[in-house]
Amino acid sequence: MKRTILLLLAVFTISVGFAPSYETPPQKSYDNGEWFKFRIHYGIFNASYATLGVENTSLNGKQVYHLKGKGESTGLMHLFFEVNDRYESYVDKKTGAPYRFIRNIDEGGYTKDIQIDFDHDSKKATINDKKNKDIKTMDIKPGTQDMISSFYHLRNLVDAETLTTGDEFLLPMFFDAENHDFKMKFLGREVVKTKFGKIKALKFRPYVQSGRVFKEEESLTVWISDDENKIPLKIQAKLAVGSLTADLDAFKGLRHSFKKIVE
Repeated sequence: MKRTILLLLAVFTISVGFAPSYETPPQKSYDNGEWFKFRIHYGIFNASYATLGVENTSLNGKQVYHLKGKGESTGLMHLFFEVNDRYESYVDKKTGAPYRFIRNIDEGGYTKDIQIDFDHDSKKATINDKKNKDIKTMDIKPGTQDMISSFYHLRNLVDAETLTTGDEFLLPMFFDAENHDFKMKFLGREVVKTKFGKIKALKFRPYVQSGRVFKEEESLTVWISDDENKIPLKIQAKLAVGSLTADLDAFKGLRHSFKKIVE
């Protein structure tokens, strides 16, 4: 189970792909005060809860959104393998470009405390590994996002009306001290049953590395609300051993009205 909750939280944050860009988004899917809570379960066992939230703040004299992601183990899993993960991102309010990313985790004794500061003009990232007292600078790609900022940035950019089944997207991401090219395929539209009712959804297939954690490259499926909010509704993951499901459990502060199918 080590890092599996982390990986599912990561998938929520990168649940759509798009061409690299820092252009002003044509729409605004979120704002200050938005908050999501997800229930992650392994088979019949409740394994963890994860949250994502947005707050207004300032960083180095700039007005930014402070994006916060948190994952915690619960129930029987907490007794045998305690998870306490915190992720933060500070992003430009107009362009969605990340200025700072924080990863502070404790997963059964496996810990990391990393801060990354981005300079998009020079295309550099400064990585401060506080645990190991190591600071280094690396090159980043144009349009790079971090693990948290990508989800919010792309919620603004993706145009659901132009999506066609089979469309594939690439997204440059910088995580810890590595550049990654994340690939996602749009599978089509479905109606998803949630605790809040039936919701029209966009269905995506993130491509992951098969092996120790995931059973195969196509082990993940993600559903996002087909509306102005683009809420992550559900994830299903086929693991090397067993499977995990994550469902939206609570929300507040949506910028747009919440839409469900009325029968």
